[in-house]
Amino acid sequence: MKGIVVAGVHSGCGKTTITLSLMAAFKRRGLRVAPFKAGPDFIDPGHHTAITGVAGRNLDGWMLKKQTNLEIFKQNTGQADIAVVEGVMGLFDGYDGRTEAGSTAQLAKWLDLPVLLVVDARSMARSAGALVQGFENFDPDLKFAGVLFNKVGSPVHLDYLTQALTGNVKMPCLGGVGRNPDIEIPSRHLGLVTSDDHGPGDQMRDALADLVESRMDLDALLDSLPCIPIDTPTPPEKKPAVVRIALARDAAFCFYYPENIELLEQAGARIIYFSPLADPDLPDNIDGLYLGGGYPELHARTLTENTGFRQAVSLACQNGMPIYAECGGFMTLCRTLEDLNGQCHDMVGCFGFTCRMSKTLRALGYREITLNRDTILGPAGVTARGHEFHYSSLDDHGEKSVYNACDRTGGTRAVPGFEKNQTLGSYLHLHFKSNPDLPQHFVQACFQYQNQRKRFVNEAP
Repeated sequence: MKGIVVAGVHSGCGKTTITLSLMAAFKRRGLRVAPFKAGPDFIDPGHHTAITGVAGRNLDGWMLKKQTNLEIFKQNTGQADIAVVEGVMGLFDGYDGRTEAGSTAQLAKWLDLPVLLVVDARSMARSAGALVQGFENFDPDLKFAGVLFNKVGSPVHLDYLTQALTGNVKMPCLGGVGRNPDIEIPSRHLGLVTSDDHGPGDQMRDALADLVESRMDLDALLDSLPCIPIDTPTPPEKKPAVVRIALARDAAFCFYYPENIELLEQAGARIIYFSPLADPDLPDNIDGLYLGGGYPELHARTLTENTGFRQAVSLACQNGMPIYAECGGFMTLCRTLEDLNGQCHDMVGCFGFTCRMSKTLRALGYREITLNRDTILGPAGVTARGHEFHYSSLDDHGEKSVYNACDRTGGTRAVPGFEKNQTLGSYLHLHFKSNPDLPQHFVQACFQYQNQRKRFVNEAP
């Protein structure tokens, strides 16, 4: 197998477009592509999945330990011909300005993969030589496959850029890509539009592949990449399924780390997928419910009109079914969701909060939580890590949090988790690989609920 990390000199330089183009080109050549994304983002892996047909995976230097990142990489590259890892922010950007912690560069060295450096070449000519030289020499332990100039104005412009590298840098220039509005992915308040709402059709896949096939030396890139020995670990053993957990999956609820679902299955859960937008009820005979993040505010009217779904979840909460909800899922469990136009939409009402959308970002960053009392995710004292990113907030309320939270520096953060009956909701997206005991506790809570439910049915007159 071969592998490469696609990194940018800064955020917004076009590395996502280049990454998707490379994946599309490799797949069109018949290569099996294993897609990865550095950092906690859900949207880019969704687009990776749409292009490659393989689930995109997150690798993260803060939520997950180094060994865990290596395990995720190895477990998902055993059948691949090439692994493509999309970086995050600029190549060397991480948690602070002093260390490489959390950076794409750190991850590239952990995986021992070379970097394709993407440079936004707008309004730049000879200065590109100084820029690339600085990136090349900043960390001597980092390996580069080459540089690709993006947003190039013309062939003459690319010639100037190439001249600037000659004699000044060691890495080769692999080409230059101009702007192409036909393949740009729309953005909205949380970043790019998801693949559920803007999935690539065959025409766009071909356009993405054509972009790099025609503008860069793809053969030279592939030939330069070293071969990586495939060392696939033995797949974790799954316990026999003892509970059924319904998982919301549609355009409104699409933010899940695949490992969260897999760890639930390994703990003894059978996952039953359903759509809160389309299905008028919860699946039959379920013992738990998982509502992930997404964009419920964009589908608020449909959710409000789906009274069957809302009543079923409300009843499940009242009956003590274990329900775990993150961000968008948590917003759906509130009493009311107010959109950007000030229109209020009735939600499930497990929690008596009003959730209000805002045009400004309300929270962003890594978080570590400690449970301050026993919950469906574990007993008091259990810790886990995740990421918070949302544009909504809650009205004032008097509810106490079951989470004590801090950011990556150890500073206290107000990231509440609320539990009513056995329904736990929070804005925080937890990565279960940060503490694999969490899914075990959740499945056990579902199993206990199943036994109570069966006793209730047997004892009913």
